[in-house]
Amino acid sequence: MLRSKSRVARYAALVAGASLVLASCGGGGGDGDGEGTTGQSFADCDANPNTCNSASPEEMQDGGDITFAMEKNVENWNITSSEGNVLDTAMAIKTVLPYTFYTKPDFTPALNEDVLESAEMTSEDPQVIEYKINPDAQWDDGTPISADDFIYNWKVLNGEDCPDCAPASTGGYDRVESVEGSDDGKTVTVTFAEPYTDWKSMWSSDNPLYPAHIAAEQGDLDTPEGLAKAFEWFGQNVPDYSGSAYKIADWQNNEALTLEPNENFWGQQPKLDRLVFRVITDATQEPTALQNGEVDVIYPQPQVDLVNQIRNIPNVSSHIGQGLTWEHFDFNLRNEFLAEEPLRDALFTAIDRQGLIDKTVGQFTDGVEPLNSHMFVPQQEGYTDVVTEHGHGTGDVEAAKKILTDAGYTLEGGQLKTPEGENVAPMRIRYTVGNQIRKDQSELFANAARELGVTVNVEPTDDLGGTLTEGDYDIMVFAWVGNPFPYGSALQLWHSESDSNYGGYENADVDRLLSEAAAETDVQAANEKLNEANRIMAEDAYVLPLYQKPTFLAAYDNVANLRGNSTLDSPTYNAKEWGLRAE
Repeated sequence: MLRSKSRVARYAALVAGASLVLASCGGGGGDGDGEGTTGQSFADCDANPNTCNSASPEEMQDGGDITFAMEKNVENWNITSSEGNVLDTAMAIKTVLPYTFYTKPDFTPALNEDVLESAEMTSEDPQVIEYKINPDAQWDDGTPISADDFIYNWKVLNGEDCPDCAPASTGGYDRVESVEGSDDGKTVTVTFAEPYTDWKSMWSSDNPLYPAHIAAEQGDLDTPEGLAKAFEWFGQNVPDYSGSAYKIADWQNNEALTLEPNENFWGQQPKLDRLVFRVITDATQEPTALQNGEVDVIYPQPQVDLVNQIRNIPNVSSHIGQGLTWEHFDFNLRNEFLAEEPLRDALFTAIDRQGLIDKTVGQFTDGVEPLNSHMFVPQQEGYTDVVTEHGHGTGDVEAAKKILTDAGYTLEGGQLKTPEGENVAPMRIRYTVGNQIRKDQSELFANAARELGVTVNVEPTDDLGGTLTEGDYDIMVFAWVGNPFPYGSALQLWHSESDSNYGGYENADVDRLLSEAAAETDVQAANEKLNEANRIMAEDAYVLPLYQKPTFLAAYDNVANLRGNSTLDSPTYNAKEWGLRAE
């Protein structure tokens, strides 16, 4: 079963959002020194990503404020909706909502022990997951966090009970047969009609719980209309509820979101008096705000000039990490010339990925290397190199020419001709307007294609999601935002019937393997099936992975327990542990 098309909206939003962040950071240029870390706070983060920059409660002062720069205004407060599923909003809002699992900086999922005592699969056929909720877990008005919250959120996310809800994702929820509560609602039993490998992603930090008892005040939760009213209400109203360590104290539109400790939180109270998310939509202003003490932490997309500015600010540490977001070239197989595998194979062979990295992101970090998988990144257990054996990304123009001549293509007067003698027509490679790094990457691709007698014109777009959906490109460079649960994501991205498969790739064996991987209860078996599909995709030369996109975190040295988390959970994954070091 494929996820509903609402999932497509989420991917389009994430792709477009990532591009807009890059565009707002300005272009590259200049010379970087290749360092990944400056200062002392993050010196240990590459070796110990989950524990670096740590401080015990005794080593931190009581009270104080920390201000975090947020690059987008909050337009919708329901981050489980397709409209509200914006990374910057989620970074802030997840600090007040409960959830089942989150992603640690080393990309592994972890149980949220504040909310759950356990979450276990008690049966494989049918697949059954049993959640044990912490007996003390409650909303700040004293209402217990219970099975009712799981049930409400399942109904609005499964794509059936609330057709008008437009969730960001129906993944997994659309496979659930029933959600039942027992032990006064503190035990939740979820039975699947069809197995789902990524069950830990459900009700997780990507889809946190909104309070069912408040939803019930907005509409009848047993009707589609009532569910839709509640779902919309959560998007339109600033949360005056909390099921976590912080609560919202104030919101100034386009200015700042202020959090204070939730005095009814059942776990350890935060050390801070306030955690402020200040809206700074122009990332080029973030170094100045940091230097002036207007913010304590920034998390912009790295560009050479910005990185170098930060490195010159006293008492500030910075760290460049690599996460689950990865850059790639995609072909549109509806182009009659790119529909032929030998031409795709040759173009991917002619482009030099390492040279591309050196001329773009390599200017500010020496830690980026070519990525060799469509399904995993190197830090994940399933990572397998499926690209190298095909010679893709090597910049070997002579090998690329041989691929073409062996297939019957000819090069006459600098023009490539098909085996039938037809000129290979000019193509367009598109990138997001204002993104200098992607413009440079596109020009490098065009230069490599020219060596083969193929003209590729570089053309920007100001609507990446729309351009992809409409297929208004021949080659595209953009990024996918991943998570530690790749099985459902791979199904959505590459299956021939998915609307997120923008380039029209079709392979029956890949379809079968992706569907089987997403319905496994054995993760190892799922990994093997994904990598089998991965190998076929590499051989078919549809997408060329380039590299993991770097992330950039900078903060004053007195900020403790802050560390990079290059996933959708972001550095705010452990915001309740942040504090200021005692002097």
